[in-house]
Amino acid sequence: MLHQIDQISGIGLHLDLVLRKVQDAYLRKFQELKIEMTIEQWVILHRISELGETASQSDIVKSNFRNRATTSRVIGGLERKGWIAKKRFEGDMKRFKLELTAEGEALIALISPHANQLRKQAIKGLDVLEFETFLKVLDQIGENYLPS
Repeated sequence: MLHQIDQISGIGLHLDLVLRKVQDAYLRKFQELKIEMTIEQWVILHRISELGETASQSDIVKSNFRNRATTSRVIGGLERKGWIAKKRFEGDMKRFKLELTAEGEALIALISPHANQLRKQAIKGLDVLEFETFLKVLDQIGENYLPS
């Protein structure tokens, strides 16, 4: 594919095209399941599920790699749809605790097997070493863009 390491003018385009294919696959699955959900909503809903009882809005902002305003907007949308509830932590009136509602838990249960299948689809044809190398390369590219 590349003849010389310095011939990488299309790296951003290539990464963007792959990301769009992944996102399109998820959006098609949401449509197939008749769920009106964005990628951002799924990422945050899934993260709240992973964090469980300790899920806070500030934790989601830190782990989501999006700015506070965007994350707040998405969380507000999840709350309006009835998929999460936003409360204050007991004894800490500064932080918002995020909890899945029964409907949110049902969505996680419905979507998770499909998301797992999409993840398996992504690595089809790769052996463990290739996938580990891929992750290492992606991590290094990301590190290369951090401020010095």
